[in-house]
Amino acid sequence: MASVVELLPKEYGYVVIVLVLYCFLNFYMAFLVGKARKKYKVFYPTLYASESENKDAKLFNCVQRGHQNSLEMMPMFFMLMALGGLNHPCICTALGVVYTVSRYFYFTGYSTGEPENRLKIGKYSLLALFALMFCNISAGCALLKQ
Repeated sequence: MASVVELLPKEYGYVVIVLVLYCFLNFYMAFLVGKARKKYKVFYPTLYASESENKDAKLFNCVQRGHQNSLEMMPMFFMLMALGGLNHPCICTALGVVYTVSRYFYFTGYSTGEPENRLKIGKYSLLALFALMFCNISAGCALLKQ
C-alpha cells in the first residue's frame, strides 16, 4: 500500500515549504505586536487601544490590525495552497511566495501608522490569492473530468 506522500507530486514539497515560511512570517508579526504592546502600553486582554485612553492608539492599532488581517486571511491562503498545489504545485508555490512577501509588506506598511501604506506592495497579496483560486478551480475541473 502506497503512503500518501508517494501519491503527491514531487514538487508538492515546495508548497509545504512556502506554508511553513508563512508560519514564520506569522510568528514575526506576532512578536512585533508584542513589542508594540509594551511600547504603547496596551496590555492583554485588550485587543485594540482606545484613542480616548491612549495617545498612541492609532500606532498600536495599525500594528495589531496588520497582524489580525493576516490571521484572518491565513485559513483561506492555506486551503488554496494545499488543494491547488495538488494539481499545480509549481504555480501555487510561486503564487505562495508572492503572497507571503506581499503580506510582509502589507504588515510593515500598516505598522507605519498610515494604513494606506499597507497597499503599496501589499496589494499584490490579493492578486496572488485570486490566482490561487483559479488554480483550485482548474484542479476541481480536472477532478470532475476523471
